[in-house]
Amino acid sequence: MGVLQVQLLLVPFLTSPLGSAQYLMQDAALMNYMDRRFLSLEKRLEKCNQDILDYVNEFRDFSKMVLSRLAGLNSYKAEVKSEVQNLLTRIEQAQRDIDYFGSVTDSNPCIEVHEDLVKQQLLEEAKEKKKLKLMLNASCDHMLAGIKSLKIVKKTGDKHGSWMKDPGKKHTKIYLLNGSVNNVILEFTNIMTFMENNQTLSARRVTLPFPWEGTGHVIYQGFLFYHRYGSLNEIIKFNIQSRKVADQMLLPGAGRIPAYQLPPHTKIDLAIDEQGLWAIHAEPETGGNIVVTKINHITMVVEHTWDTPCSSKDTEAAFIACNTLYVVYNSPSGGTSRIRCVYDVLDAVNTYEIPALHFPKRQGSHSIIHYNPKEKQLFAWGDGSQIIYKLHTQQK
Repeated sequence: MGVLQVQLLLVPFLTSPLGSAQYLMQDAALMNYMDRRFLSLEKRLEKCNQDILDYVNEFRDFSKMVLSRLAGLNSYKAEVKSEVQNLLTRIEQAQRDIDYFGSVTDSNPCIEVHEDLVKQQLLEEAKEKKKLKLMLNASCDHMLAGIKSLKIVKKTGDKHGSWMKDPGKKHTKIYLLNGSVNNVILEFTNIMTFMENNQTLSARRVTLPFPWEGTGHVIYQGFLFYHRYGSLNEIIKFNIQSRKVADQMLLPGAGRIPAYQLPPHTKIDLAIDEQGLWAIHAEPETGGNIVVTKINHITMVVEHTWDTPCSSKDTEAAFIACNTLYVVYNSPSGGTSRIRCVYDVLDAVNTYEIPALHFPKRQGSHSIIHYNPKEKQLFAWGDGSQIIYKLHTQQK
């Protein structure tokens, strides 16, 4: 028993140095590991710093190269610009030399060719004028010299509208078309019936399949010709007796701007004279000047077009009589209507602005003015009144 106790006491004494040595070895290994790790990190940081320095130096070298190249390009650009400018100067000098040599060279052959071209052009113009005279009947040789008097036939009260007779028929019927947009024609047996107070009861009503636009419509040989509402430049030919559309056409260039500045509701103004159907309108390409077009009322095709020098500014109406356009001007606030520009399509060279021909004894404005070649009178609509103007004419 005593021996056993002694052995138990000796065991801790013998084993304690061995445990301490083991712990010391573990600490040394940990320190060695940490030292190696720090050494590795330091090397990596040093390499990173070196790489950054290398990148900075490389970027600086590249920047210097780029700046050097750019400076070279600017210098090259200046040289090229100088060479181009020198080339342009030489070309201009050469052009001046060519012009000089051309001016001192004998130009008789060129003059002869030019004269031949002029002769050919004059010949073609003469042929065209002869053709137009045949088409338009040159026997129509009178022109307007003055407006003698007026007669107010009736006052319907509507501001805009149109009224007329059919100059292509022998009957005495009167046609009334109220408003700038409508689709009903009122037909009266004669002017006495038209002047009666209750016009709707005594009139025959004719309903159109399409409404009209503006007040520039005309009736000729039993047909109503009018600008179709909602269309740019469609003209309808309507048979009043059968109440059917007989034909239609598009008028090139028309309908984009008003024919007259003061009543802008009319884009295409149709007219009748001794030669038949015409169209009056304005186009942006002519600077707003009035354009005249001759239309074949049977085939509904354009026969000829004239660009006139008559401005549409401050215009309220126009009419055609005996191949000649008469343009009526007024003030925007309404005043004395006057004809100031005349254009003869067969003698366009002598077209001129005339001393104003004033409309007599009234102040106001016109919605429309149309010439009746059969009675040699003007049928006008002015401030709600239906007016007839008698004309004074003379030989052209």
